[in-house]
Amino acid sequence: MVEQTTKEGYIIDFVSGQEVKATPEEIEAVQVFARQLVEDYKYPKEHIRTRPQYRVKQRPSGGKEFPVDIAVFLSNNHSFDNEYILVECKKKNRKDGKKQLEDYLHFSKAYLGVWFNGEERLFLRKIEKQGKIFFEEIPNIPQFGQRVEDIGKFKRKDLKSTHNLKAIFKAIRNHLAANTIGATRDEVLAQQLINLIFCKIYDEKFTKPDDIVTFRAGVDEEPKEVKERILGLFEQVKRKYKDVLDKNDVINLDAKSVNYVVGELQNYCLIEAERDAIAVAFETFIGRALKGEQGQFFTPRNVIKMMTNILDPNDEDMIIDPACGSGGFLIEALRHIWDKLSKEAEEYHWTDNNLMEEKMDVALNKIRGIDKDYFLAKVARAYMAIIGDGKSGIFCEDSLENPKNWSDKTQQKIDLGKFTVLLTNPPFGSKIPVRGEDKLKQFDLSYKWKKEKKTGKWEKTNKLKDKEAPQILFIERCLQLLRDGGRMAIVLPDGVYGNDSLAYIRQWLLEQGRFVAVIDVPIETFMPNTSTKTSIMIFQKLNKNKIPKDYPIYMAMAQSCGHDRRGKDTGEDDISKIADDFKKWQKENKFSFNDGI
Repeated sequence: MVEQTTKEGYIIDFVSGQEVKATPEEIEAVQVFARQLVEDYKYPKEHIRTRPQYRVKQRPSGGKEFPVDIAVFLSNNHSFDNEYILVECKKKNRKDGKKQLEDYLHFSKAYLGVWFNGEERLFLRKIEKQGKIFFEEIPNIPQFGQRVEDIGKFKRKDLKSTHNLKAIFKAIRNHLAANTIGATRDEVLAQQLINLIFCKIYDEKFTKPDDIVTFRAGVDEEPKEVKERILGLFEQVKRKYKDVLDKNDVINLDAKSVNYVVGELQNYCLIEAERDAIAVAFETFIGRALKGEQGQFFTPRNVIKMMTNILDPNDEDMIIDPACGSGGFLIEALRHIWDKLSKEAEEYHWTDNNLMEEKMDVALNKIRGIDKDYFLAKVARAYMAIIGDGKSGIFCEDSLENPKNWSDKTQQKIDLGKFTVLLTNPPFGSKIPVRGEDKLKQFDLSYKWKKEKKTGKWEKTNKLKDKEAPQILFIERCLQLLRDGGRMAIVLPDGVYGNDSLAYIRQWLLEQGRFVAVIDVPIETFMPNTSTKTSIMIFQKLNKNKIPKDYPIYMAMAQSCGHDRRGKDTGEDDISKIADDFKKWQKENKFSFNDGI
């Protein structure tokens, strides 16, 4: 197959395959929704017209013509009598966009319309009564083969996964910010959306395949009816997970806003989504409000998967993330192990109950997380509980605090020297230093080190620093959490590997175990949130007398990360290929994490 190339400043239209100018409108709206029509709503490309643009006539016999961005037809016959859905992507203002869409629907035989500008969207139905035309907003458009009356009447087995969560959550965020009554701050809106997501996931887990889902918004339902049904569902969620959700947690969005969110999400199965729905919601809603100053940056899914696949945890491992945020690493580790168990169940003919018992044992007893942000820890706790169908091992603590000062519950579940797998992306930055003698004196790396002129080796002094950057202390705390033979994957700033002034850290690490891999990722990886250049260290803690003197280290440099500096998808991703390359390297070098343990 010959790969199609494009002129500079042009892109390939998803539906027609033609070259089109790479305008912001085209990239952020037209192409995004065209892809959703095909991938999420399942409309055949033959029923869709993007290029050449379809033109709506002011009168069937002639008159002024208006080009529409996307037209959907009842068949592959793109004629006036076959018009079905019009999609308008031009106007930036919701009011103006809606008015223009209504005008086009007036002239057209189509009776459904979508306005989407890359930031927000709405769905319209045209109603003709007694020679007059009316318009009403509806929760969504039908999937291919559905009637409008069927919107929201999904059986559990009909829900599909989607590649387009980011665009969906972005549209939800912008709609709520502009239209919700009584709540406009991103943190508040995020909490509300998270509560609704928990309702959605609970409904997916506990609805039988042939039953109609509870999380739905019908086209002829009043928003009040929808909200009442969702509030009833939320009460079930709180009763089921009373250890992780507070009795005082509420869904207090107005009925129209609840109806809108439910309408946007009801087609999809979030449990099967490629990207962690919670992480996407945070990235979309909280933005700068929770990032930057506190060093809270959400790790891209491809980085999480790569790190998890390299460590390759199994059901015998004890796993921890001491800076777990919304739980992305822990969710991926759990899924990784569950996939292994499913294959084992097939091989050894386990019953469904046997498999479920094994999965629940991992979720309840083998996964632990800590985060000092109460909101993030709470969300990770609730999400892990819902996915794992039980109590969660997530705790709100300061990982760098003396463990003796943690709560009794945390101390019962998390001990130093207990874990075999650690995955983390700790907070880092000079703007958030760790202070306090009691905290700092726990760590060798909190003391000043000096280089001996005779030997060239670094020696730790007795002088404690006044402060230290958190990422430095997290390196040591992570190794304290691991038992001998334990392996970790950690995101760190490049300075740890190259700065002369930090050479004592590298020397100290060589005395704790062996470097397994260092993976250089592009500067765009964590952009637009931070431009700090990072690499990923894979390290194994070993007893000092078992550390080999000479051994191979896997080195990789990813040229692309899947998105650009602004966070827009590029379609080029080296990071996702690295785990497979590492496994080839393992075979060639006969490397095993079990060597010498």
